[in-house]
Amino acid sequence: MPLILSGSDVVAMAGTGSGKTAAFLVPMFQRLQNHSDQGGPVRALILSPTTFSALHTLKSAQDLGKFIDLRIGLLVQGDSRLSECEELAQNPDIIIATPGRIMHHLFEFKDLLLHSVEYVVFDEADCMFTMGFAEQLHQIFSHVNVDCQILLFGATLPRALAEFARAGLRDPQLVRLDLETKISPDLNLVFLTLRPEEKHAALLYLIEEMIKSDEQTLVFVSTKYHVEFLNVLCQERGIYPSVCYGDMDQDARKMHVSKFRARKTMLLIVTDVAARGIDIPLLDNVINWDFPPRPKLFVHRVGRAARAGRTGTAFSFVTSEDMPHVLDLHLFLSKPIRAAPTAEEVSHDVNNLMSKIDQAIASGETVYGRFPQTIIDSYTDVVRVLLESSTELHSLERPCAKAFSLYYKTKAKPSKKSVRRAKKLPRDGLHPIFKSLQGSSEISALAL
Repeated sequence: MPLILSGSDVVAMAGTGSGKTAAFLVPMFQRLQNHSDQGGPVRALILSPTTFSALHTLKSAQDLGKFIDLRIGLLVQGDSRLSECEELAQNPDIIIATPGRIMHHLFEFKDLLLHSVEYVVFDEADCMFTMGFAEQLHQIFSHVNVDCQILLFGATLPRALAEFARAGLRDPQLVRLDLETKISPDLNLVFLTLRPEEKHAALLYLIEEMIKSDEQTLVFVSTKYHVEFLNVLCQERGIYPSVCYGDMDQDARKMHVSKFRARKTMLLIVTDVAARGIDIPLLDNVINWDFPPRPKLFVHRVGRAARAGRTGTAFSFVTSEDMPHVLDLHLFLSKPIRAAPTAEEVSHDVNNLMSKIDQAIASGETVYGRFPQTIIDSYTDVVRVLLESSTELHSLERPCAKAFSLYYKTKAKPSKKSVRRAKKLPRDGLHPIFKSLQGSSEISALAL
C-alpha cells in the first residue's frame, strides 16, 4: 500500500483473501478524495474478469467508502443499456467494469471517455489474460491517460501479463506475497485414497457424519456437470447446498453465494473458474473432489480455510491417477508425506505406531490413507439406491462422464519423476482420522 500511495505503478501477486481489494481501494479513495460538484469525466477505472468479481469489488468499495463523497458506476454483462446510461449520467468518479462492457462503450456506443483517468486497476489480471482478454486490455489501455497510475493484481504472473506490464507500466514495483508455497499451520491436510467410483459415497459420509453441522464447507469439482450432479445428490439426502459455476446465470449465482455467506447454506459446490473472486472469510473446510493438477491451484483452493487464527481442514480425494500430482505438490511445498500404516503393521504394535503417526502429523508431515471399507460399502449402497430412484441423477451421469473425460485430457500432467515414484509407494492403510471413530482394537478389523 505505501508504494501505491507514493504513486508508483505496481504489479502485486496476491491470492484470494490476502486483502488485495482493500490494498487498491484505500489508496484510490485517498487520491480521489471527493466528487466534483461540477461533474466530470471518470477518474478511476477498475477492471475485473467476471461480473461476479466486479460485484464483489463494488460491495467492498461501497463498504470501505461509505463515508466518502465519491460516486461509483458499474458496467457489467447482464445490465440493460438503459441502466448503464443512467450509471454514466451520474458522472461517476470510479467505474468498476468487465473488459467486454468497457469495449462496448468505447467502440460501439462511444459514450465513454477515459482520457482523464488517473488510476487504473487490473484486478485478477492473470485470470483476464488466461480468459483471452489480452487484446481488449491493450485497446482499453490505449484510451487512458498516459500519465495515469497503473496497478496489476493477480495470483500468478504469466508471461503475457509480464510482457504487458513491461510495455505499459513505468518502472513498475513488484510486490509478491509469499503465499504460493505456504499453507496455514492451522489447516489440517487430509489425503484420502479411493477409487473414482467411491467418491460419491465418500463425499456423503464426510458431509453427513464427519463434518460438524455448524461448519461451512467448500467443495471443488472439475466441471459444471459435476456441480449439478452433486447438487441433486445432496438434495436427495435432504442437504441443500449453494452452487456456483462459470456460465451460471448471474442472478442465480449471486443468490447462491449470498446464501452461503449468510450461513443459510453450509455447503458450496464450485468449479475453479467460478471460485475466483469469491471470498468466504470464515470457511471451515475445503473438499477437493477432483485433485488439482497444479500445486499452486491446490494452495489457492485450501488457502480459503483456516484464516485469521481459525482452524480448518482440507480433505482431498486421491485416486491412483492423482498420486503423482500429490507427490508433485509435496515437492512444491517441501513437505514430507507417508502412507498410513496397514492393518498388518498396526496389529503388531497399535499404541506405539499410532503415537508415531500422531507425532509425524504434529511435526508437519502428511499422511495419506484409506476410508474404512465398511463405510464406503454402506454409502455406496445409498448412492446406488438414489441413482436407481432419481431420473434426474441418472440423466446427469453421462454428461458428467463426458465432461470429465475432456477435463482429464486437457489437465496438466504430473512430472515423470513423480509418476515413477508413485508406482513404488507402499500400500496405505486406514487414515488416522478414523481412529477416533473406533477403539484401537477395532482399527485393524475396519481396515480390512
